[in-house]
Amino acid sequence: MTNHPTFGNKLENVDYKTRYGVYAVIPNKDKTKIILVQAPNGAWFLPGGEIEAGENHLTALERELIEELGFTADIGHYYGQADEYFYSSHRETYFYNPAYLYEVTQFTQVGKPLEDFNHLAWFSIEEAKSKLKRGSHKWGIDCWQKDQEKN
Repeated sequence: MTNHPTFGNKLENVDYKTRYGVYAVIPNKDKTKIILVQAPNGAWFLPGGEIEAGENHLTALERELIEELGFTADIGHYYGQADEYFYSSHRETYFYNPAYLYEVTQFTQVGKPLEDFNHLAWFSIEEAKSKLKRGSHKWGIDCWQKDQEKN
């Protein structure tokens, strides 16, 4: 058994495609809001995405933040891995998604997002958690909140 949180239900007799992802909790300067990315299908996610061949967590996250937000960022705490099992009706595939979650301590807008099909929005922390589709992403925000309470 793993000791990291698992979300979704792993169904018997289903072949899952493994999709490793890295995601970031990115607060605004006064740490009252978090930015989310809305995919074309309407679902909200933390910024980030699939780790491609040859990338480590940080190079994948840096690439994803440029693609989705047009941001460069300073990466803070690594909160850990949260596993998710889900069915993508968009891709008609069952996925096992180990998600690696990080904090962004500051960011700089360096250009327009390279992916122009997503919608970006800032939400209060509770609203962000209520909008997120993936339990692993909500867990990342929970970790970030606990971290903030310590400081």
